[in-house]
Amino acid sequence: MSKSTRFLLSSFAIPFIISLVITLTVYILRGMRILGFLPGGVVLILIAVSIILGILYTRQATRRF
Repeated sequence: MSKSTRFLLSSFAIPFIISLVITLTVYILRGMRILGFLPGGVVLILIAVSIILGILYTRQATRRF
């Protein structure tokens, strides 16, 4: 398996992308007052999950072996 294929198939890639899309969608819809009933803590938790998964994804992607 080439390095670029292994990079795309890492175990944190798909959860990171999904959490990022969900976070951005909720953030935008809450700003447009469509999801205005959601508390700010929910948005903060989504942002924290996205950041944590992004750090784990980057850490795994930069491994040499």
